[in-house]
Amino acid sequence: MNYALIPLFPLIGFIIVALFGKKINNEKITGSIASAAVLLSFIMAVMAFNDLRAIPEDAPAAQQSIMAPVYTWIATGSFSVDITYQIDRLSILFTLIITGIGFLIHVYSIGYMHGDKSFPRFFAYLNLFVFMMLNLVLANNMLLTFLGWEGVGLASYLLIGFWYDRKFEGTNITWTGDAAMKAFVVNRIGDFGVLLAMFLLFTSVGSLDYSAIHQAAVEQNPMLVSNVVLITLLLFLGCTGKSAQIPLGVWLPDAMAGPTPVSALIHAATMVTSGIFLIARTNVLFAMSPTTMAVVAGIGITTALFAGLVGLVQNDIKKVLAYSTVSQLGFMFVALGVGAFTAGVFHVMTHAFFKALLFLGSGSVIHGMHEEQDIRKMGGLKKYMPITYRTFLIGTLAIAGIPFFSGFFSKDEILWYAWLNASPVLWGVGVLAALTTAFYMWRLTTLTFSGEERFDHHHVHPHESPATMTIPLIILAVLSALGGLLGVPHVLGHALHIPNLLEHWLEPVFRDGMALLPTHGGDHTSIELTLMAVSSVVAVIGILFARSIYGKGMEKADALAGKLKAGYRLLLNKYYVDEVYHMLVAGPILAASRDFLWKIVDVIAIDGLVNGSARSMGSLAGVLRRIQSGVAQNYALIMMLGIVVLIAMVLIP
Repeated sequence: MNYALIPLFPLIGFIIVALFGKKINNEKITGSIASAAVLLSFIMAVMAFNDLRAIPEDAPAAQQSIMAPVYTWIATGSFSVDITYQIDRLSILFTLIITGIGFLIHVYSIGYMHGDKSFPRFFAYLNLFVFMMLNLVLANNMLLTFLGWEGVGLASYLLIGFWYDRKFEGTNITWTGDAAMKAFVVNRIGDFGVLLAMFLLFTSVGSLDYSAIHQAAVEQNPMLVSNVVLITLLLFLGCTGKSAQIPLGVWLPDAMAGPTPVSALIHAATMVTSGIFLIARTNVLFAMSPTTMAVVAGIGITTALFAGLVGLVQNDIKKVLAYSTVSQLGFMFVALGVGAFTAGVFHVMTHAFFKALLFLGSGSVIHGMHEEQDIRKMGGLKKYMPITYRTFLIGTLAIAGIPFFSGFFSKDEILWYAWLNASPVLWGVGVLAALTTAFYMWRLTTLTFSGEERFDHHHVHPHESPATMTIPLIILAVLSALGGLLGVPHVLGHALHIPNLLEHWLEPVFRDGMALLPTHGGDHTSIELTLMAVSSVVAVIGILFARSIYGKGMEKADALAGKLKAGYRLLLNKYYVDEVYHMLVAGPILAASRDFLWKIVDVIAIDGLVNGSARSMGSLAGVLRRIQSGVAQNYALIMMLGIVVLIAMVLIP
């Protein structure tokens, strides 16, 4: 089969919808074309998955991948880069997530975006995003990955600022276009790190192909070994931008300015996991650098806790989920930092299920509440929106880590490896972050769907969403409930007679990287089961605590906020990080741009040089113009004077 068709179908969908969407002038046809493009990619990905299953497990690493060359992109001297897609166990897993979840979001968007004046433009952008994301994960070299990396940045800019004429309440932000620009600029900082890492990799290895980089790492190439710490730190800088980690995670909460399906597609299932994918793809490089691994785990756990604490007090339904995403991404980086690569990818998958469900569920609430997003103005919605409520509840239980929903398996696997491969302190902070997750998610669910109705019945009439929106919710709810069975930890798998299918599937991808990490032998069954029980109890405590405060409304919460004024205000304002950035970075740059680069360099120096040259030539032309008087006698006199001067120059020695 032609594996290049996997990313090609969304590109074709983008071209058709972008060029002919307005002429078609039918929402169902336009939405169906865009959705079918992603569905075809998903079907092709399933076929590629079956082809990979046919490869013997004991085959050499070089034979574990299927290469699909398209054409030679760059060829200069000894340097060449091909457009070639690498179909292996890691890339096909991400492809199935992107196309599977992406298809459900496309179908959901047909109902959510109904009546929007730019309906075709929205679906064109969605297809463009999927195309770029598939290039990112399927590339066989870093340059093609970077093309997809920048492409999803462009597509996310277009989607976040889709409603460019709407106002948006954010820090130093007034319009949705400002939120899009913020995401674009912050990500460019991280992308600079990826570019520098690519330069260093090419200098060290002589190639940007993943196979060549992998081989050089396995063979301990001396030049690569000497540069590996700097290379991996620069790669991780790019990951902190795309995956919204400290210090570049400030863009993601404001990215909620885009339509809710955008939040589900970009900020739950695909774009924000790009950083996880890049580290997983280059796992051998990171395994060679314990220093970088420690930095990754440290940044990840700090982000998980800090974002989780901010999520405790947010009142916008989408912003609660946004900070939840940042926190969950922190857990994924903890897994990568402690060498649990499979656990990190496992959490990517389960997170795609329950977070896409939660975002789409919030979109259903917003749709039914006539664009209201403040959870303080909701309440009692479960009787008006029963399908949305039940599916949202499943997503909440999954992300909270309640046994035996999908999030329970993946999050506990991460916490176990944090204890085993790092320290009990890292585990303890992770459990605290998990406690905040259970609390803010139950707070969100309770204030939205339970208790008294706090909305204006004269202007708001809640209602269940159409089938195009509720069917994807039901499918995602099933995946959120049962998806964890694909990666059941061994300690439970032995008792339940369920193999860890995901670990078995990804073992060839991470084999060489894991070989470079220290091992911890011995039987740890009792410790692992105990820690699993503790984290489950902590999740239940978080839910019960949230229920005791918010079960009957906002009264207890308001009283508690009054007692904790300083801390509550600190969390509500997100530690004033945006204000500090504006004061120390954005403000000085804007001032320097305005007062020096514009007023001095641009106006005085550049404009002065250009305009001064024009004025000088004008003055000279004015002098010469006087000679052209039109009087023949004057011309004759000038000619005679010229002849006299020439004769004098010849005769006088």
